[in-house]
Amino acid sequence: MDQGFSLFIFPVKDIAKAKAFYSKLLGTQPYTDAPYYVGFKVGDQEIGLDPNGHDKGMTGPVGYSQVADIKKMLQLLLDAGAQVQQDVTDVGGGKLIALVKDADSNIIGLMQLP
Repeated sequence: MDQGFSLFIFPVKDIAKAKAFYSKLLGTQPYTDAPYYVGFKVGDQEIGLDPNGHDKGMTGPVGYSQVADIKKMLQLLLDAGAQVQQDVTDVGGGKLIALVKDADSNIIGLMQLP
């Protein structure tokens, strides 16, 4: 079942400074802390920090919509006029993500959990 936006990723240039800032802002420590990604859980919401986000074309936070079938949803969005920003990628443990741009160049993320 498609569940709407459950993850927001912020591109950051200094992961250590960003981790300190978001730890204070969110009032919690990261549940995952790696050089390539820092993630926080706040209720049902995940907030992620990506030090490589700017290199992927992210200009601000990107919301990820959790979907049941990422390839099917990607095709539906392409048929509706979206453009692929990043094709379906396994980011570990079978978690799949993809990025598209809508008609106004907003970047939208898709996420399929294993």
